[in-house]
Amino acid sequence: MKSIFTSRQFILPCIATIGVGILGFWASVSAKPQTPPRFTKVENPGEFKLEGKGEPSVLNQKEKLPGEERAIIGSDDRIPMTSRDYPWSAIGKIEGIGADGGGYSCTGTLIAEDVVLTNAHCVINPETQKVSQAMPTASFANAFEPNLVNGVVKSKADIAYATNVYYGTDFKNGTLADYANDWAILKLNKPIGKKYGYLGWKSLPSSTLVGDIKKFALVGYSGDFPNPKKKGYENLTAGESMTAGVHLRCSILRRQDNLLYHNCDTNHGASGGAIISNINGKYYILALHSGSNEVNGLLLNRAVEMSRLDEWLQRN
Repeated sequence: MKSIFTSRQFILPCIATIGVGILGFWASVSAKPQTPPRFTKVENPGEFKLEGKGEPSVLNQKEKLPGEERAIIGSDDRIPMTSRDYPWSAIGKIEGIGADGGGYSCTGTLIAEDVVLTNAHCVINPETQKVSQAMPTASFANAFEPNLVNGVVKSKADIAYATNVYYGTDFKNGTLADYANDWAILKLNKPIGKKYGYLGWKSLPSSTLVGDIKKFALVGYSGDFPNPKKKGYENLTAGESMTAGVHLRCSILRRQDNLLYHNCDTNHGASGGAIISNINGKYYILALHSGSNEVNGLLLNRAVEMSRLDEWLQRN
């Protein structure tokens, strides 16, 4: 098997001028109120059949795209993820309404034609242990907007909704240990992965993942990115969290207390973002960004090991 750490590790997203109205419809989700999805804490994986078994689709994958790469601005290593090509097309924004009626957003990744992987804390409040619910007057609930760029999806018809949600933890212990299972699966109402593709995932030993090796990428719809007032971002007029930011060549630095810790630049809204790599020409999720916490006095970004998803799927 080829090493996962090759010189052709990642596609470098290009910075192309985005013309509103050219790329598709604005993703202002205005469908009829959706039926709230059914939430299930994962105890019986036998009822959930996940196609693909961790292998990705390969949907018109491109190793090189036209255009220029954006220079790094300051200390922030994120660049706008403006590519419409696979594998970036499999990543999207999740929008929903919490139990308190407030809106929220996270990041999700297609891992099958009609399945999205994200964080458990994106669908259940860790403080109250209450699951997200659609309000009677809501126009959207747990909507997945695939490949959202400058607030635009390719087609309004591609916006999908969760019908079932399976989550790995309900945060009932109220400790950091709960976040080792901070993952959730959203079953969608339509197989949009046929059009956008989906990533696989792999459970690799921490000895393979950990180190300042700069071989991973994290894509997330952070609430502070991009800032259209910054030079070079003027065309991203939809504003913050409406275009994903990607940090290329970041690292997983350590494993501690059943969690991974990484240095990929991110912020609120990127929760559930996949940390990905290229293995033998295919793109896999190797960890799942979960948030930040202090480790020995240092504030670090944490991630969920993919073995946690495998353990649930393989349980009899």
